[in-house]
Amino acid sequence: MRTLEGLTVVTFEHAIAAPFCTRQLADLGARVIKIERPGSGDFARAYDTRTRGLASHFVWVNRSKESVTLDIKHPASQGVLDALMAKADVVVQNLAPGAAARLGLSWQALSAKHPRLTLCDISGYGPDGPYRDKKAYDLLIQSEGGLVSITGTPEHPSKTGASVADIAAGMYAYSNVLAALLRRGVSGKGSHIEVSMLEAMTEWTSYALYYTYDGAEPPARAGASHSAIFPYGPFTAGDGVTVILAVQNEREWESFCRTVLQRPDVLANEAYAGNARRVALRDELKQVIDGVLQGLTGQQLVARLDEAGIANACMNDMQGVWDHPQLKARDRWTEIDSPAGKLRALLPPGMSREDNPRMDAVPALGQHTDAVLRELGLAGSDIEALRKAGAV
Repeated sequence: MRTLEGLTVVTFEHAIAAPFCTRQLADLGARVIKIERPGSGDFARAYDTRTRGLASHFVWVNRSKESVTLDIKHPASQGVLDALMAKADVVVQNLAPGAAARLGLSWQALSAKHPRLTLCDISGYGPDGPYRDKKAYDLLIQSEGGLVSITGTPEHPSKTGASVADIAAGMYAYSNVLAALLRRGVSGKGSHIEVSMLEAMTEWTSYALYYTYDGAEPPARAGASHSAIFPYGPFTAGDGVTVILAVQNEREWESFCRTVLQRPDVLANEAYAGNARRVALRDELKQVIDGVLQGLTGQQLVARLDEAGIANACMNDMQGVWDHPQLKARDRWTEIDSPAGKLRALLPPGMSREDNPRMDAVPALGQHTDAVLRELGLAGSDIEALRKAGAV
C-alpha cells in the first residue's frame, strides 16, 4: 500500500508551485483531482511544446493526476464543487489573490462544513499585508526575496535556471500537508496552511541574510563560483574542459596545493592562509591556479582532485543529465504515459522501486471529467447539460 493511498486531494492550481506540491502527494499514492478551466486548462499547458508537443513544465509537475474541466465561476458548477469538497481530504489552491474566498473556497467556509478537511493556500505574499494583492511569479519572488541580487556576475544579476521560488513554496506546502494529515490522525481535525512564496524564498536565502547581519556588506555575485569560499567553483583545464571543484577547509587546501597544484610554495604563502584571505585575494590566487591547470587535461585534473580527496564535478548540460552514469547505474529512470506517448521520468527522490511510487500518466485536458462527475452521482443527461451550459 502506498503511503497516501485512499486520500483524495482536490486542487485548483496553475503554473508550478501548487502543481509541484500536489504531484509529490500523488507520488505517495494520493488521488489528485485537478480542476482546470474548460477550453484552455492550466496555463502552463501552453508554456512551450518541447516535450513531443507537450509543455515541459506541465509534464514535469502533473503526472498521476486526474484532469476535470470545470468553470468554478459558473453558477451551475456549485453542486459539483460541493460534492468535490465533501469527497476531499485536502484542498490545495494557488488562484489569484482573493479568488478562492470569492468562490466559497476559504478556510472559514470550508471548515464549517468539512471539519476534517485540510486547506492549503499558496500565494505570492500571504493573505494580508501591503503586498497581499500583488501578482507573483517565480522571477518576481526571486527578486523580492533577494536571490537575484546575490546571483549572477558582478556586472549582471541573474535569476536561477530553475524555478526555485515556485519549488520552495511547493515543497513547504507538501511538507505542511503531510504534517497536517499526521495531526488529523490524532485530533480528527483538518488544518489551514498558508504558504507564501516570499517567505519560502526568504528562508532559502537566509545564509545571505545572516551574512549581511547588522548592515554588513552582502555576498558578492560570483557567477558559478562561491561568494564566500575560495577556491570553489568552475576551473578550466588546458584542453578546455571545465571542472567544478570545492576546497572547504584548511586540510583540503593543503591537499589541493600538494597534490593538485603540486605547489608547496603556494601552501607556504601566508597570504593565502585561511579562507577569508583566499577570498580577499581571489583574483590573484585564481591566476596562480589557472597557471597550473593550463598544463593539465580535464581528465588529469579530475584524477588529481580525486587523489587529493577534493570534491569535484563535471559541468553537465541537460543531455549529460539524461545520460548520467550514476542515475543509470542506480536505475532511477522509468517511463510514464502521456497524450504524446511514453516519456522518461525520474523516480521520486527518496523512493525506490520497492516503494512503488505512483508514476501514472500526464493527463489530457478534461480527460477525467465525465468519469469523476459520474462518480459524484451525476447522470449522463446532467453532464451533458453542464457541458451545454459551458460549466464543464
